[in-house]
Amino acid sequence: MRTELGKCIASGLKGHLIGIGGVSMSPLARVLLTMGVEITGSDISDSPAVQELRELGVKIYIGHYPENVQGAGFIIRTAAAHDDNPEIKTAREQGIPVFERAEAWGYIMKSYANAVCISGTHGKTTTTSMVTHVLMEAGVDPTIMIGGTLPMLHAGYRIGKGDTIVLESCEYYNSFHNFYPTIAVILNVEEDHLDFFSGLDEIKDSFCKFASLVPDSGTVIANGDDANTMSALKSLNKPVITFGVEGDAAVKAENIHSTSDGSSFDVYYNGEKYAHIILHVPGIHNVKNALAAASVAISLGIPAIAVERGLELFSGAERRFQFKGEYNGAKVYDDYAHHPSEIHALIDAVKSLGYNRVLLAFQPHTYTRTKALFHEFLEELKRPDKVYVAEIFAAREQNTIGISSKDLVNELEGAVYCADLNELKEKLASEAREGDIVLTVGAGDIFKVGEALCK
Repeated sequence: MRTELGKCIASGLKGHLIGIGGVSMSPLARVLLTMGVEITGSDISDSPAVQELRELGVKIYIGHYPENVQGAGFIIRTAAAHDDNPEIKTAREQGIPVFERAEAWGYIMKSYANAVCISGTHGKTTTTSMVTHVLMEAGVDPTIMIGGTLPMLHAGYRIGKGDTIVLESCEYYNSFHNFYPTIAVILNVEEDHLDFFSGLDEIKDSFCKFASLVPDSGTVIANGDDANTMSALKSLNKPVITFGVEGDAAVKAENIHSTSDGSSFDVYYNGEKYAHIILHVPGIHNVKNALAAASVAISLGIPAIAVERGLELFSGAERRFQFKGEYNGAKVYDDYAHHPSEIHALIDAVKSLGYNRVLLAFQPHTYTRTKALFHEFLEELKRPDKVYVAEIFAAREQNTIGISSKDLVNELEGAVYCADLNELKEKLASEAREGDIVLTVGAGDIFKVGEALCK
């Protein structure tokens, strides 16, 4: 299938991108254009990304209709476009091959000498952003694909002219199995996406297969502190560079000192000091993310000074402990955490910052995740001083389970259920005071609450 996409492109066929305005699809369109591929596109609505592509000469249809695929030699679809999409149905009927977005990125990365694929249940966006800072500081001129906005780029992507591409690589639907990594990074492995995976063992197998895609001349980088990661890789017949703060990791943080906004530490590689890092994002999880970025730099032969400068300039990616402003003397931050382990790491980081109270407003993401990890969410939501829970953000799902955020609140003493985001904003407004930190947490649209509060 992946070889077939290469044949389509090599044959000069026109491509049609369904969902072309998406966060991963619009940079994909730009890369295809730089390769000389003629493309059209469609999306459900207009957007700045769509307008920018139109300015580059791309014909884009608003709405999904059978006639949109006329003249196309192949289709690339976003993950949100399912088989019942009118354009996909028409393409199938006419024998036009349909490819997944991940397949297209996999084909593209084959043309780069260095393909850095950063995976893990948590931390992908932050670590990909850190690696971007380091490579930019080193003058590598990389092509970048991040799952969130990086302030330095004012976007979630970058089209470079160098021989290195860096992609955030997701395990959902095994999409990262379509990639061709020369460097595969595994930050951690946990139960998630249980609407697709049967459980932890299948998730481990998926990550192991991803790591096995690295050629013998490449590098696998793994979190040596994470038992699930090391278990997943135990059958891998390739050398692995480990990073961590415990044990005998090859890339290790020593002399860690927490600061008011982050930490400082020394990076040792095989027992020798490699770099001294000053990091302006808090939490031990970010120390490990930085170690992963340093491991990538070591693998690419990047000098330590670029790692030091790049990481010191990093202040976080959008929606990753992002400062939104103040309300009534309270500091307001937003974070994308939507898994119990991510919430645990966030609260750990915040507890060390010296606020009087932690007010956490949480919006669960998807019904299946809320049900599968219900008790784990309860344990984490007991930790803040005050907890407010918005209704579950459905994302791609229908509520066939019959679960509600009320079920969480009923098990949490003192927790407050909010039926909508406006009610949540009003509850926070009446409670927040000087010395507090307010956290809006979740992968849905809860960030709007913090923004409204600060206005």
